[in-house]
Parts: sequence; structure tokens; C-alpha cells
Amino acid sequence: MAETFDYIIVGAGSAGCVLADWLTANGRHRVLLLEAGGSDRRFYVQMPLGYGKTFYDKSVNWMYQAEPDPGLNGQRDFYPRGKVLGGSSSINAMVYIRGHKADYEDWKAAGNTGWGWDEVLPAYRKIEDYAAGDPALRGRGGPLTLTGLGDQAHPLCQPYLKAAQAAGLPFTPDFNGADQEGVGLYQFTIKGGIRNSAARAFLRPAMKRQNLRVETQAQATRVLFEGNRATGIEYVQQGQTRIARAGEVILAGGAINSPQLLQLSGIGPGALLQSMGIPLLRENANVGARMQDHHGINYTWRMKVPTLNDELRPWWGKLKAGIQYILLRKGPLSLSINQGGGFFRTHPHMTRPNMQLYMQAFSTLIPKAGERPILNPDPFSGLSLGLSNCRPTSTGEVMITSPDPFAHPRVSFNAYGTNSDVEEMLAAVKFLRVIASHEPLKSLMAEELRPGPEVATDEQIIHDFRQRSGTVYHHSCTCRMGPEEAVSVVDARLRVHGIEGLRVCDASVFPNLIAGNTNAPAMMMGWRGAEIMLEDAAR
Repeated sequence: MAETFDYIIVGAGSAGCVLADWLTANGRHRVLLLEAGGSDRRFYVQMPLGYGKTFYDKSVNWMYQAEPDPGLNGQRDFYPRGKVLGGSSSINAMVYIRGHKADYEDWKAAGNTGWGWDEVLPAYRKIEDYAAGDPALRGRGGPLTLTGLGDQAHPLCQPYLKAAQAAGLPFTPDFNGADQEGVGLYQFTIKGGIRNSAARAFLRPAMKRQNLRVETQAQATRVLFEGNRATGIEYVQQGQTRIARAGEVILAGGAINSPQLLQLSGIGPGALLQSMGIPLLRENANVGARMQDHHGINYTWRMKVPTLNDELRPWWGKLKAGIQYILLRKGPLSLSINQGGGFFRTHPHMTRPNMQLYMQAFSTLIPKAGERPILNPDPFSGLSLGLSNCRPTSTGEVMITSPDPFAHPRVSFNAYGTNSDVEEMLAAVKFLRVIASHEPLKSLMAEELRPGPEVATDEQIIHDFRQRSGTVYHHSCTCRMGPEEAVSVVDARLRVHGIEGLRVCDASVFPNLIAGNTNAPAMMMGWRGAEIMLEDAAR
């Protein structure tokens, strides 16, 4: 007989770990958390810079491949997603950005009551433990410890900040504070030199409770229904098909896996599901549609001064960094590569930033085949200035290609699919050269290597960013939230339209993409979603 729980959560990623923590905290509810991957207790998961290894590690990574994209000159983009406790928070670059407060006001204005800035800010403050910043805006004492660079910031951070200020951007001490716009240093989900993933911050403490059960290597294959009510999950573990029952089922697999599971369960585009032989339970063309993602590119310079290339390329540098990390939990292996950052507007008339900056004191123009080259950079001193768009208007989709739950879905990005996305990226990459033209950074640069000064006309620059840019792994909106089923998948209480006992709570329900990295908003979604579910349970 199938065991019964109050809640079943599918996916132990950024949102799922938070859901598991908060739904079990009062001790009243029995919760089952299913994760298709395994344990996060792996060296390269725990070491912050280990994401250079996990990027292509199929033991912790879904390793999705997107369809050929006309916007990327027909290239197929690689799309890593965490398949491990902590999900993508266990393999990402750890940058913590909430997004612009006006983004959440957009959510509210679209009819999503309870998701405006005044409602999500308390959730962020409850999650965080960040000693610096304005206490009226930042949380202290929460489960998620955040750290800045402190005295470990690379020496090139200050020249970058000064050059960007000379180019007209203000200095911003806290991108998650009163004003996002400007340049500054990033904050990270790192604690004591170890990755502070959602699994470490939320799930591991919750796993000590008797009312939480976590099953790993357990891939959900379909949602079970009685009529229009979700009653449980079918999943495969160790080659065996198992069933678990629940009062409510919560999908938290992210913007690829959540719409995939809905479609496999008979909720989605009718013609597609019928062509796969999947019985149609509820037709909704929005399931898997309207996907949004940030796309970005790096410009790279050869430097006259040492960079992280000089520390991490030679064998003795790797040895030194390894010893420093093992003994002290310090050094480049204890940090993210993205240190300096920023947000800016490509046109003065805009009311908020539409571009995000990244300063990386390293370069990877000569990558090692089959491996992300963070731990094997170029054999010269290199620096990269990068950016990504914050609010693209292009949309893609996630659609199943088979009724087989183990077959990867078709992921299409449609990068730079609108003229406005192309025009703003053109203006943005030109600004990278403006920053590089200012002191004190200019005098430290020997030459521009990519794309190179010969790429000068608008046509050349557009061709270059289509050729070299790609996703920055912030996909969302494939099960978007909204009051009307005609344009959304879930309502403001995260309930799937037309279905009882089934919710989605992860980045897939974002009504639109926020400005910045999406890990923090996904964790907030888990916390705020759990609050909503507990409110509904108490009625």
C-alpha cells in the first residue's frame, strides 16, 4: 500500500529545499521530498569554485542541450541544471541577487496578489543572514548566510570599479539594498569558504525532523489523479516503480522539469500530448511556453598585470590554491569567479537597469575540450568584462518529445528573437568598451582579444554577440503565474488552474523574468510559497 503524506514535493532544488524546511518546521505536516539526483556531499559541490568541474558532470547535472537557435547563428547552447540535493544552487556561481523591486511590482500589477515588493521583502529578510547593509532592508539571523569578498577581492576589482564610475555609473555598496543601479562587488551564497546551497542552508537542518522524508535517486514520472484532483506521485527508484500519496502535490523541479512533468501527466498543449499518446486531463497551451532567460557575452583583454590566470593555470598555482583551500578555506577556490558586478541602463529614459555587469579577473579563450575551463584558464594574464540582459522580450519553450519520462524535453531559447533585444545588447556591449577606455583600468590593459578592435561596425558587433553569447542559466516563466488560465498555468496561490491538490513552486512560475541572478528569487519563492500553503491549510 502506498504511504500517504500531507505534502509531496518533487525536486530538491532551490525552491524545493526551502519548501521542505518551512512546511515541516511546525511539526504538524508529514512531507515527502523526491529528488532525481543524489547527495550533495561531494567535494566539488562543496568547494565554491568546484562548479568548474560540476558543469559537465552528469552525476550531478541534467546536462540539457538546447535546440539550434537562429538567434545564436544556428548554434546549440549547453544548459547545465543541478541533478543533486540543492539542485542548481549546488552547481551555480553563487551570486546572490534579489532583483529590482519594480520587477515584483510588475508581478502584482499583472494580477498576482501577494507578490508585490512589500510582500516578498519580508520573505527575503526572513531567509537571509547578512551582517552588512541596511537592517530595514536586509535580513539577519536567517538560515541563509551570505558573504561578501572582504579582503579576498582580487586587486583588479578596484580599477574596474573606478573605471566604471569614470564611465558614469555610481558606486553601489549593496545590489540588494535601496538601489540596484551602479557598480560594486557581489555577495555570495558561501559560508566559511564552503558553498552555502539551499541544501546546506535549509534542507540539511530540516532532515533532522521526523516529519520529513527525503528520497534521492527518485525520479518522478507522473502525477496521479482521481478526477481533477492530484492524489500522489509515481516515481522510479533503483529501477522500481513506486507510488506515494498526498493531500497536496507540489512541483518544484524548475523551469524545465516542472512543465515536463505536467505535460507527462496530461496537463499542457492538447495537440502535443495527444500526438504522444498521453491522455489529456487539462488543456493549457501555456505549460512549457513563454520561457524567458538571460543571455550574455564576455569581452576579453590581455592584461599587463597578473590575473587569476596566473594563479590557476600553472601546476604549482593549482597546488598552492588547493593547499590554501584545504587548510584555511581561503583563496580563489573558496570564491566565485564573478567578483565585480553592476547594473546599468542602455538608455537614459529607462526607469530601471536593463543590463547586468560581470567582472572576472580571468579569461578562457583556449578552453580544454569537454571541460568548463574555470580551473584551467588561458596561459596569459587575461580579464573579462561581461554582461547579460535583464529583461529580454524574446521567449522560448520547453516541450516533451516522448512519453518516456527519462527522455530530455526539447528546449528552445529563441535568443535575441526581437529587435528590441538586439538593439539593447548592441548598446550594452559598446558600453563595455567605454568602461575599458577609462583609467585606471585602461593603462592595465595590453590589448582587446575578443572580439578584437577589428569588430567595429554595428553589423560586426551583432554578428559577434550572436556567435559568442549564450544563456547565463536563468530560465523561468514556463509555468507562469497569473489570474487567467488563458495566459498562465498557476494562480497567485500557486495552484494549477482547473486542478485541485496540485501546485507549482519554483522559478517556472515567475510571471516575468527579474533583473539579476535567479537563485535568490527561487529560494524566496519557496519560502513565500510555503507561507501561502500553510495559510491555506489553516483555513
